[in-house]
Amino acid sequence: MNVSKTPEAKQHEIAVGLRTVATIEAAKGALVIIVGLGLLALIHYDVQGLAEDLVRHMHLNPARHYPRIFIEAAGQLTDARLWALAVSAFAYSTVRFIEAYGLWHMRAWAEWFAIISGSLYVPMELYGLIHHATPIKAMALIINLAMVAYMIYVRYYTTHHPELQLEG
Repeated sequence: MNVSKTPEAKQHEIAVGLRTVATIEAAKGALVIIVGLGLLALIHYDVQGLAEDLVRHMHLNPARHYPRIFIEAAGQLTDARLWALAVSAFAYSTVRFIEAYGLWHMRAWAEWFAIISGSLYVPMELYGLIHHATPIKAMALIINLAMVAYMIYVRYYTTHHPELQLEG
């Protein structure tokens, strides 16, 4: 028995999915704003000293590979680099919020934008997973692929079913 959904039910289902993706994108934007504010808070601080204190507080050996890389990277952070990183974080957040707005309001441009921007991360995520696999990297890739696949499905479905009125 083929139970076909009404256009209104399908429209509601797609709207819930798009708003879920929009919420995830807005959350990513909010998280990156917090990081950007944290970077601004480090201006005029001894960031390398702070990194050394953090490594000691976590009972890590500063001579080991990753703690050493962390401390050396912190030592390279000048006020100008912190500003540049913070501005980049705010720009990234702005893009995520614009995408979230468009998806929340079911705009076709935002769906295309989500497909393209999500797809751009896949090669980097695969590279990171291949060279240093972690459960977090695997989960990030799976979630990203699922979101891109869903956005492709929405674009395909709405293109082939013009009776749906998604923009709203």
